[in-house]
Amino acid sequence: MTTTLDPGAPTHAEPGPSPATPTRPRWELPALAALLVATAVLYLWDITASGYANSFYAAAVQAGTQSWKAFFFGSLDPGNAITVDKPPASLWVMALSGRIFGFSSASMLVPQALMAVGAVALLWATVRRIAGPAAGLLAGAVFALTPVAVLMFTFNNPDALLVLLMVGAAYATTRAIEKAGTRWLLLAGVLIGVAFLTKMLQGFLVLPGFVLAYLWAAPTTIWRRIRQVLAAGVAVVVSAGWWILAVALWPAADRPYIGGSTDNSPLELAFGYNGLGRIFGGSGNGGGGGRGAEMVPGGAGFPAGSGSPGGAGAVPGGPGGFGGGPGGGFGGQTGLGRLFSTEIGGQISWLLPAALLLLVAGLWFTRSAARTDRTRAALLLWGGWTVVTMGVFSLMEGTFHPYYTVALAPGIAALVAIGGHQAWRARDTWTGRATLAVAAAVTAVWSFVLLGRSPEFLPWLRWVVLVAGILATAVLLVPAGRRRWLAVVAATTALVGVAGPAAYAVDTAGTAHQGSIPSAGPAVEGARGGFGIAGGPGGFGDRGVPGSTSGDAVTGRTGRGGAPGGDASGAPGGFGGAGGPGGEETTDSALAELVRGASGYRWAAATLGSQSAGSLQLATGASVMAIGGFTGSDPAPTLEQFQAWVSSGDVRYFVSGGMGGPGGGREGRGTGAQIQEWVQQHFTATTVGGRTVYDLTAPTG
Repeated sequence: MTTTLDPGAPTHAEPGPSPATPTRPRWELPALAALLVATAVLYLWDITASGYANSFYAAAVQAGTQSWKAFFFGSLDPGNAITVDKPPASLWVMALSGRIFGFSSASMLVPQALMAVGAVALLWATVRRIAGPAAGLLAGAVFALTPVAVLMFTFNNPDALLVLLMVGAAYATTRAIEKAGTRWLLLAGVLIGVAFLTKMLQGFLVLPGFVLAYLWAAPTTIWRRIRQVLAAGVAVVVSAGWWILAVALWPAADRPYIGGSTDNSPLELAFGYNGLGRIFGGSGNGGGGGRGAEMVPGGAGFPAGSGSPGGAGAVPGGPGGFGGGPGGGFGGQTGLGRLFSTEIGGQISWLLPAALLLLVAGLWFTRSAARTDRTRAALLLWGGWTVVTMGVFSLMEGTFHPYYTVALAPGIAALVAIGGHQAWRARDTWTGRATLAVAAAVTAVWSFVLLGRSPEFLPWLRWVVLVAGILATAVLLVPAGRRRWLAVVAATTALVGVAGPAAYAVDTAGTAHQGSIPSAGPAVEGARGGFGIAGGPGGFGDRGVPGSTSGDAVTGRTGRGGAPGGDASGAPGGFGGAGGPGGEETTDSALAELVRGASGYRWAAATLGSQSAGSLQLATGASVMAIGGFTGSDPAPTLEQFQAWVSSGDVRYFVSGGMGGPGGGREGRGTGAQIQEWVQQHFTATTVGGRTVYDLTAPTG
């Protein structure tokens, strides 16, 4: 039987470059080297400007450099009172670097930036096997210039390692599909398991795309494909479960409390707070009255008169609280438009419409291909990654932060490159030209809109992008002519697509970011964020004027550090000077000197919440107990545990203030309030550096 194809349509008997007989044009390796070097320069440039970035994770990294037990569990402090609310895999990388080179901002953040170089290389290698060297380089460049990727690969949150592992798993799955290779599929399973140990269930969002692509396209029988996928599932469970099992079997009295959990269990953390709670709210994620209710300013989780808006009369769980919930919290309203909102659009969505369009077009172009066609398999893999992650992020009602969207960056980049390659091959057909033209037009118009949200940032760029995009669209609709002009049009179209995100990426790389909720790019008009340090609408702990103590209602930015000092009584800086849950506290030198002098104790000091404790620990190098963990709401330690530690001489000072003061905790007033009241009743208060300090070795009476 003879099949007639339209001229220029994709020939699906050509599956792409063969791994057995690779052919490299002379320009490919120099171009790849240039891409990787440029990525390294962009991501490493002045990387220490952010200091310790997120003090929550920085304190845990520091603890891991001082205690192997803290290293294994991911403890916030070397004394091992409580862990971070994530598994420790990302901390292991940074802590090992700190043990080798000494703990510092550079030793912590440089490995993160190098992960970006690794992710770009893996993405290039994956896409190249399907669509050739030019598409591989385009995918790598699009990923490297994604603003939120620049942010998170120069920060110390777990997302950098998470994305690297997921891209590695995509590469392994692509190799497995080529020859139904069991070993490659098992490797993919192991990498996803380690991704679970980095950020729990978020690492599983790519699995539907991987499984669909393999079950559809692997060149073997259906039953063998099913057995192989099940074996890969076992690899996921083993590589993710060994740490969970070890923690569960470890005597609870001899290990730190699992931060973020309600019952000191890593499984409850995985499937509660970091699992279903993120999807449906509750379980400490807002929307269901968990942490979101506790953390609303002036509500149950904030000390009355703490300098936060609303005072004691604020309604717990209302919009703008920490949880997120249907009101959106930090990540905007739930719904399919969330990823295009003012809070998130400039982080990730520049090429998202084009990626979805090219996914559909690519599947159309491969509609008549054999089941084992590698291009269609790649579209299913990356399309599944993108669509599932996009859907979950859009609709989740629990805590959602804009920087989570870095997980979409590889999928968008791969779809643009692979789908664009398919459309380019079909450029002699009306369908191919229309696909390219519409993708270029949509990208130019959407970039114009996104750049318009930051009117003071390169105001001329949006017009250049729009005009160039319109011209490229018009030319793409014309039947193909001379080859040199085709190359010019292709280059122009690519430049139009990356101009906006590239400008945001450079701005992000050149700006210091601190706190728990950073965002990429310049200030955006109308972004809601949470509220500022002094109560104005703003984003927590994001960029802004160093030392600023108030939010900015227009830009949604806050000061980088908050005001020095401050106490739960409402002194400047609120929350012990932490500048809100996302801010970074400035530690007074006198207080730091006092705590540093008690470094011989298991805990030189204890305070409420990890933001205050982390900043104090980083400033002194001494172990500081974070009562109540991240928000001050975890039921650890109990009053009885704390009293026993004080009685045995393990804790020297109690520093009042910090987040999670009186009224904190999930159950009523919480252990933090009970501990603070007990300390106030039995020990004498002194004021050091604007903070109230109690010497726990000198009881009253």
